[in-house]
Amino acid sequence: MHERAEQIGHRIRVLRKWRQMKLAEVAGLSGVSVSWLSMVERGQRAVKDRQRLEGIARALRVQPEDLDPREHYPVAPTSAAANPALLSVEAVLTEWWPGEVPDDYPAREWVNVRRDLTLLNQKLRPGSDYDAQADVLPALIHDLLIHASTDDHRKDAYVGLISAYHAAGNVASRWGAKQLGYVAAERVQAAAEALQAPDWLGVSAWTRAQFVSSMSRKRQYSLAVAAAEMTDARLESRGMGHLTAALAAASQGDAATAKTHLREAKHIADKVGLANSQWGGATMNFGHANVGIWHVGIGVELGWGAQVAEVAKDVPWQAIPTSRQGAYWMDLGRGLLQEKRSREEGLRAILKAEKLTPQQVRTNTLVREAALDMFMTAQRNAGNRELRSLLTRLGANPIV
Repeated sequence: MHERAEQIGHRIRVLRKWRQMKLAEVAGLSGVSVSWLSMVERGQRAVKDRQRLEGIARALRVQPEDLDPREHYPVAPTSAAANPALLSVEAVLTEWWPGEVPDDYPAREWVNVRRDLTLLNQKLRPGSDYDAQADVLPALIHDLLIHASTDDHRKDAYVGLISAYHAAGNVASRWGAKQLGYVAAERVQAAAEALQAPDWLGVSAWTRAQFVSSMSRKRQYSLAVAAAEMTDARLESRGMGHLTAALAAASQGDAATAKTHLREAKHIADKVGLANSQWGGATMNFGHANVGIWHVGIGVELGWGAQVAEVAKDVPWQAIPTSRQGAYWMDLGRGLLQEKRSREEGLRAILKAEKLTPQQVRTNTLVREAALDMFMTAQRNAGNRELRSLLTRLGANPIV
C-alpha cells in the first residue's frame, strides 16, 4: 500500500485535528457524509471532484491547495523550492504596475521583445511549458513596461502585457501560488484600462473571474456572468465568461445553471464559427473545440462519470493548442476512471494527457486523487505497472 502521509486524507485529518474539529463537524460543513469523510481520512476513498475538495477546504478554513500532500514535501512539485523561477515571477508582478517605467536597466530592442512574446504565445503557452514560461516572463514583462511608455510601441506593448500577465498568473496558480493569480488579474485590468479598448476590457473582466479564489465560487459566478454580458466586448471573451460561469455553477452542484451557460457558450461559438479562435494573445482559445473540452470537464464535476465519453467523442480536440488537448484527455480520463468498466481506458487517457502536457498533469490534484483511487482498487489484483509509474511521477510514490 502507498504511504499514508502521501494521501490527501491524511492531510485532511492533520488539518482537522489542528483546527480541533470533530469529524462530524467537518463533514456537516462540507456537505458530505461522516462515513465517506472517515474513509477519505483512512485512505479508503479519494476526493475526485472540485465540489467536495473545495467544500472540505472551506470547512477547514484553508485553500484547496493546502490539502495536497505534495505541497508539504521538503521540495514539493508545486513549491518555490522546486521552482525558484516562481520568485522572479512574483517580483515582476509586484515591483512595477502598468504605466510605471522600470528604471533599473534598459529594455531590449523591440524586435527581441516581440520575438520572446511570439515564443511565449505560440510555443510555451500552447505546450503548457510552465518552467520555460517562468524563465521568459520576468524579462519580457520588464521590457514591455518600458516599451509601453513609448509612442512607437505603446499599443502593441500593452497588448503584450495582457498576454504576459495572464501567462504569469496561470503559471503561478499551477504551481500553487494562487495569490499571484489575483495580482496578475489586476495587472491585466490595468493594462486593458490603459488601452481603453472594449475588446481588451472584456478580456480583463473574464480574467478577473478566471483567477478569483476557488473558495469564492459565488463571486466567481457573478464576475463571469458580468464578463459574458459585456455586449461591447468580443464574442470570445463573452463566451469564456459563460464557460467560467458554468464551471462555477458546477462546482456548487448547480447542474441546471451550468448547462444553461454551456448552451450559451455553444451559441456564441456558433457565431464565431471557428473550432479555435486565436484572437486574444493566447489567453482564451475560444471556439467549438474549447467549448467541447469545457463541457467534458464540467460533466466530470457534475458526476457524469464515464458518460462524459459521449460528449468527448464529438469534440474536435486536435484543432486546439496542445495545452487544451492535454486538458481534454485529462478530464476525459478522470471521468472514465470513476467507473470500474472504463478504468483502463481512463488510465490510457491520463497517460495520453501526460505525454502531451506533462507539467499540466503532474500539478493537478484531482488527477492524482483519481489515479490513487484506481491504485487502491487495483491492490486486490497486485496493481498495474503503468499506474504505479504514473503515481510516482505524480508524487504519490505508491508502495506495493
